Amino acid sequence: MIISASRRTDIPAFYSTWFFRRLREGFVLVPNPFNTKQISRVSLLPDDVACFVFWTKNAAPMLPYIEEWKRLPCYFQFTITPYGRDTEPLL
Repeated sequence: MIISASRRTDIPAFYSTWFFRRLREGFVLVPNPFNTKQISRVSLLPDDVACFVFWTKNAAPMLPYIEEWKRLPCYFQFTITPYGRDTEPLL
């Protein structure tokens, strides 16, 4: 299974600690955005995941986890925009 890990939010920039904690636990609970009462349990075990895909503007918060990260089958797509902090204050 290929896991698109950050289509809804920028996990590398804002939730790296959470992501690696979930990775160590081996699963994540994902609510359906159209029906929040419907929650899916998604395995993050190495035998179940072929690749993680991250969309980000800032992967630097993942650097403290580099040893764990190096073992992940993953790739990053970086978003580059001309916007400054007045438009995107959290980046």
